[in-house]
Amino acid sequence: MKALSKTLIVALVALGVGYGGSQLILSQRSITSSSASNLNLDDEKLIKQGAYVSRTGDCVACHTVPGGKEYAGGLAMQTPLGAIYSTNITPDVDTGIGSYTLDEFKTAVQHGVRKDGAALYPAMPYPSYAIMSDDDMNALYAYFMRGVPAVKQENADPTLPKLFQMRWTVAWWQWLFAPKDQQFIADDATDSIKNRGAYLVQGPGHCGACHTPRGLAYQELAMSLNEGDDFLSGAVIDGWRAKSLRGEGRGLASWTEDELVDFFATGRTDKVAAFGAMADVVEHSTQYMTPEDQRAMAQYLKALPPVKGRNPEIPHQTDTTTQAQLDGQYTTPGAWLYAEHCVTCHRADGKGVPRIFPALAGNSAVFANNAQSVIQVTLEGGRMPENHVDEMTFTMPAFRHLGDQEVADVVNYIRTSWTNEAPTIQAEDVAHIRQFVAKKSPNILPEGASHE
Repeated sequence: MKALSKTLIVALVALGVGYGGSQLILSQRSITSSSASNLNLDDEKLIKQGAYVSRTGDCVACHTVPGGKEYAGGLAMQTPLGAIYSTNITPDVDTGIGSYTLDEFKTAVQHGVRKDGAALYPAMPYPSYAIMSDDDMNALYAYFMRGVPAVKQENADPTLPKLFQMRWTVAWWQWLFAPKDQQFIADDATDSIKNRGAYLVQGPGHCGACHTPRGLAYQELAMSLNEGDDFLSGAVIDGWRAKSLRGEGRGLASWTEDELVDFFATGRTDKVAAFGAMADVVEHSTQYMTPEDQRAMAQYLKALPPVKGRNPEIPHQTDTTTQAQLDGQYTTPGAWLYAEHCVTCHRADGKGVPRIFPALAGNSAVFANNAQSVIQVTLEGGRMPENHVDEMTFTMPAFRHLGDQEVADVVNYIRTSWTNEAPTIQAEDVAHIRQFVAKKSPNILPEGASHE
């Protein structure tokens, strides 16, 4: 009994120290801005600049539910432990951020601490936003206070286990992985265009939030190339494979700078199309960037070296698939399934139709080492992002009616045909993605809105 009492006392003391320490950490993360008193929130030029900054930061994609009000929150962000819902960031005083001062706004966006002193979950990319300039943050604040309509919509609680809903524990995560003194460091060895691209990619664009692998504590393993070779080396998020944005064969080696610019502007090229979360990024963010900023990001990304140890060449083999399809030589179940379900759009040579049906042959998203994205888009289908260049938007139908083995067969066929070389998958891999998709938490919509 005495041993139990001592253990309980030690546990309570440790809990108290941990909680007390977290409050000290959070209190030291507040931002005091010298420009707060001089900021004119009714300056139309400043508000317009803030609207642009919000596009570079892709705020609308995470804080808006399809069918809901802009910036009112409710989007379910899936984690291995449950869903975290994005919050209402409209200027509504009761349910949004209308009562935030400039300093409180910056503290939340850049340091992950709410007005009430509680820590924000790292689903909010404040480690990236921390390097944003004061000019951009001031403009962003003016936009949200004056340029965004207020929406009264309550925020939803996460579906995480109770232990992980205790926000004070996040303070210790911030202390370890999101130091408050982060800032953008320009590379003196390169030009101003690439440095602008680096700022957009590392900061407001927070590309690493999806494309950099995370550690056991959900931290990005590197926030820039200076912090390690994991930076933008590819990761799996929300059941999608976010490809490597580095210079190896399975990364951006097969992309030209012009193709990247085209992709940022439209979500498609003659060979590929955006899908999953990247379609949202293009639809709500990158297509609104100036051509100069799109070019800056493309130049910066194309200048990144291959990940160490990865093949800088694009893997390929001799194409024997096209003629077999044309001759009707369907020697495997995958070949039969491709002829039945895929060839009409993607053609016998796997090259699709430029800007309409993406190519499967030579598409780095298809022959990636990890097949999660190919499996999920096969099961669930996809939609190209709307843009200001292409007149029509095309969708891919869902093939979830196919069995796990059938999906595995056709995916393996696509990933190993034409010039493609990629590891094969098993029916169990398809079953895992199918189950993951089925268990996704739904978005929170206003009353009367539809999930369809």
